[in-house]
Amino acid sequence: MQSILDPAILFFVFGLLAGALRSNLEIPPQIARFLSLYLLMALGLKGGFALHQSGLTSAVSVSLGCAVALAVLVPWLGYKLLSRRLNGYDAAAIAATYGSVSAVTFITSVQYLDSRHLPYGGHMAAAMALMESPAIIMAVLLANLVRQKEQKAAGQAATRNTPLSHILHESMTDGAQLLLLGAMVIGIVTGESGHHAMQPFAGDLFKGMLSFFLLDMGLQAARNMGELRGKSPWLLAYGLVGPLAHACLALALCWVLGVSEGDAALLMVLAASASYIAVPAVVRHAIPEANPSLYIGMSLGLTFPFNILLGIPLYVNVAHRVLG
Repeated sequence: MQSILDPAILFFVFGLLAGALRSNLEIPPQIARFLSLYLLMALGLKGGFALHQSGLTSAVSVSLGCAVALAVLVPWLGYKLLSRRLNGYDAAAIAATYGSVSAVTFITSVQYLDSRHLPYGGHMAAAMALMESPAIIMAVLLANLVRQKEQKAAGQAATRNTPLSHILHESMTDGAQLLLLGAMVIGIVTGESGHHAMQPFAGDLFKGMLSFFLLDMGLQAARNMGELRGKSPWLLAYGLVGPLAHACLALALCWVLGVSEGDAALLMVLAASASYIAVPAVVRHAIPEANPSLYIGMSLGLTFPFNILLGIPLYVNVAHRVLG
């Protein structure tokens, strides 16, 4: 209950209610884009300042290794399961969506840990960046294989598939991801002096900016819930059970490798989150055969609200009980 009473979460709930009531309240897209970039920049700076203090230790390397492993395991397992119920294109698109990460969910979880004075590594922002692209690349490769099989079965000449080099370039040079990494490097270079200089920007304003952005996300989530009408109950169950299973996979990996409680909680959040911006933007171009109402509706209309309202405190509490 305490997490629901957080002002940022209450603004998200308010956005959900306003969207459900079909209010004309909206945040202009340019402002929403600015808020998103601000949050990533502030997160990158915070991570960089923390990394300047801690340095690249063995614990940091283990956490980053876990992030990469999860970025490969989650979409692969998701595709294996989803392809039993869906065509290969939809299975690949949804697996990519749930195999990648939600920056806003991660930022909200960082704020949750900060408000409760629970320690975590600044390098976890780098872990989020590392988990962004593998699922996209895997989905495109899987979709290309499905496309080739269909053309072979139909006796057609193989058409040109989406070039992997194009996907790699688009994933690695995405503006939001570059801003996050660039801000982190600046934080590492400037260290304590940079931390003091940027505190009013990256620290004092952070909570208010996050609240404003979550208001917009509540509005968007409410409006995307309509995409779920008429969809298979099995898919709706996956939108809730899938993240929980992914979080458990992350917890097991962290337990085996001895990852700290705070880092493990954030890895659980990352594994449980689903992308609704970066992956859909690439998938719409690379896998046009997939149905956007499935992967966008499920991630933004179902999984995102679940994680913001219930998932984050659940993952943090479970990590504390198991690893604390």
